[in-house]
Amino acid sequence: MEIEQHPLEPFLPGNARLLMLGSFPPQRKRWSMEFYYPNWNNDMWRIAGLLFFNDKDHFADKSQKAFRKERIIDFLNEKGIALFDTATAVRRLQDNASDKYLEVVRPTDISALLQQLPQCKAIVTTGQKATDTLCALFSLQEPKVGDFTEFIFADRPMRLYRMPSSSRAYPLALEKKAAAYRIMYQDLQML
Repeated sequence: MEIEQHPLEPFLPGNARLLMLGSFPPQRKRWSMEFYYPNWNNDMWRIAGLLFFNDKDHFADKSQKAFRKERIIDFLNEKGIALFDTATAVRRLQDNASDKYLEVVRPTDISALLQQLPQCKAIVTTGQKATDTLCALFSLQEPKVGDFTEFIFADRPMRLYRMPSSSRAYPLALEKKAAAYRIMYQDLQML
């Protein structure tokens, strides 16, 4: 079975206070842009639009069924949000975007990412596979969905937030997903 390498570089703004980690990008055929959470059917950018701009379509170009990458990058740089995934190489056990059918071949060196983000105080995982992978790497107890656990990284107090998946396959309304993310962003004084 083919091993896929991560197609994107980590997005690491120097002012990042939050590192957002998914599992791995979907297949390119599902991309609406060359960036993170590219699937038009993924709600990550709708959640951010709703919370920060009171408009779920703030980052959307509905006529193109695509997200506005430059607008997203400007937002992430302004807010101090870094992005990557918990795996740098995977095997897809089925021909779909489901984390359930991803086998992590090589986990990401999260410590190396955090060393590049001296202001980072929190990590958020955006799904079960990402949470499982991160908790295994750092020997952490998994927080409940919508909650966090505290840990120390290189003498730095950190929080791991476990948020609901932004995938539409996760059966929760957009507004309820946004409500969970709102608590995290408020905790971190980003909203």
